[in-house]
Amino acid sequence: MIQYTLKCSNDHRFDSWFQSAEGFDKLKAAGMVTCAICGDTQVEKAIMAPRVRPARSAATPVKEAETPLSSPANPAEQALAELKKQVEKNSDYVGANFAQEARSMHMGDTPERAIYGEAKPEEAKSLIEDGVPVVPLPFTPGRKSN
Repeated sequence: MIQYTLKCSNDHRFDSWFQSAEGFDKLKAAGMVTCAICGDTQVEKAIMAPRVRPARSAATPVKEAETPLSSPANPAEQALAELKKQVEKNSDYVGANFAQEARSMHMGDTPERAIYGEAKPEEAKSLIEDGVPVVPLPFTPGRKSN
């Protein structure tokens, strides 16, 4: 396993673990490496300090600090990350079927529940015009990579 400090095109910095350097390259090429804060797919490795361990014969073992997989830099990014976590925890992800699912619930064809997903701008506009209560999310939904 290898830990990289990453940076997106919006200058958000976060840490993430990968199976290997090649694993990072493969996931990045497939578009599966996204910013933990905003979901941006333009992610690059940031400059980071090397982690040097003492020799095995050192008298006192050094305990590594527990580093979270991602750590937002400022309070606004932390709040956005928390909002994303709550939405993903308490809602069903319906992907590209969002407009169809939202309309179906609004018409009473399916039971109401909290959902999130993706909609094209014209689909979102049509939902709003038809009185379907929707709101854009300030982040890109996470994709399952495993």
